[in-house]
Amino acid sequence: MKILCNPFFLLLLTAGLLFLLRVLLIKTGLIFLTKKLWRICEEWFHVYQFFKVPEFNESMQDNQLHRKVSVYLNSLSSIEDSDFTNLFTGKKSNEIILRLDPNQVIDDYFLGTRISWINEVNSGATRALVLKIRKSDKRRILRPYLQHIHTVSDELEQKRELKLYMNNHHQNGRWRFVPFTHPSTFETIAMESDLKTKLKSDLESFLKAKQYYHRLGRVWKRSYLLYGPSGTGKSSFVAAMANFLSYDVYDIDLSKVLDDSHLKLLLLQTTTKSVILVEDLDRFLMDKSTDVSLSGVLNFMDGILNSCCAEERIMVFTMNSKDHIDPAILRPGRIDVHIHFPTCDFSAFKSLANSYLGVKEHKLFPQVEEIFQAGASLSPAEIGELMIANRNSPSRALKSVITALQTEGDCRGSVNIGRRLVESGSKGSFVEVESGENSGIFSRESVNAIKDIRKLYGLLRLRSNRKEQSLDLTMGQKDG
Repeated sequence: MKILCNPFFLLLLTAGLLFLLRVLLIKTGLIFLTKKLWRICEEWFHVYQFFKVPEFNESMQDNQLHRKVSVYLNSLSSIEDSDFTNLFTGKKSNEIILRLDPNQVIDDYFLGTRISWINEVNSGATRALVLKIRKSDKRRILRPYLQHIHTVSDELEQKRELKLYMNNHHQNGRWRFVPFTHPSTFETIAMESDLKTKLKSDLESFLKAKQYYHRLGRVWKRSYLLYGPSGTGKSSFVAAMANFLSYDVYDIDLSKVLDDSHLKLLLLQTTTKSVILVEDLDRFLMDKSTDVSLSGVLNFMDGILNSCCAEERIMVFTMNSKDHIDPAILRPGRIDVHIHFPTCDFSAFKSLANSYLGVKEHKLFPQVEEIFQAGASLSPAEIGELMIANRNSPSRALKSVITALQTEGDCRGSVNIGRRLVESGSKGSFVEVESGENSGIFSRESVNAIKDIRKLYGLLRLRSNRKEQSLDLTMGQKDG
């Protein structure tokens, strides 16, 4: 009895019982049920108010507050304590990212008050974030809390991962996205250094020009046309722009756009700080089977809709050629900057050799330069692939480029030669030839004439070599 009445013994006994109870609760999951029952009892004595933050507003435009709250909630450490949490791999292979699950509840604490959010997903795939807050705390913390979310989300978005959005007609015509991880930068693209500097300066000037545009009564956006053959680096340039600006990319596939209204809806759903990309616009305009009209494209480029949903955006259109494009599309206001992407020249070749092979100078460079000056050319993509295939040996890579320029490059040159023969009065039946990136009109007889010229040139060169060898032999005999 004396032992049982001993305070020290009672303290040890109580601690032991609490320890056993905690182990029992943890092992059986009762601690989770206890917390849940306590929360239910607590809510009985408080009146709560709910605030819904939908993903889209009544105009079906992206709700910026929903995006900010989503960014903020996904950064909270309490997401790990939620009942359901999605795990994703980050940019690094060993990085794990936690994301909210549909209808998941997540708690946050602000100024000593617990706040709950519900990630609500309805049957119609519409999403909303629902804020649950005690009515007695609303006046004291609601505005400061929302301001806190704005501040934190803005800081996080400066470090956020960029996204590549794609339109899909199967998902009610809305966007779906994947992480944008394209590594292209202004330092890695093959472009004349002066032009590259001017374009970077133009983009930097745009970023600072919000008040200037508004003072002029213009929408704060800028439009670029990139035109040139396939493989000349247009897509890489778009990626470099996005990385330079830290803007998301919205890649609009016009073949998946249902009609003009659908095109407007897609523009409504884009966000600020984004690059809106429309590739191969010339091919699309020549396709008569599409349901998107020319007027729909023109309104998309600079219609009244741009005034409410094109602020702080870069619009980029790519074409193979603008020769047969309606001037209404190319006029200033719809297109602000025209950038030509030609096939590779020697300057671009040196930039590619530096990027792909780590070579700034090489003994084969003069030979390459001579071939370029003779009129041969390949696209940067073609030269890049040759360098990648032979990246372990710069000399072998350069030799493969020289061989390709002497073969494929000569074929392209023959188109221009054929043109000149036609213009000078060659007669024959004309054939329109389109060979991938280049096209031209020349006659069959002209092509045969070119072949005959090459054969004759080879024969003369062979005889010249024989004469030189004979002369060398005669000189050697006289010397002897």
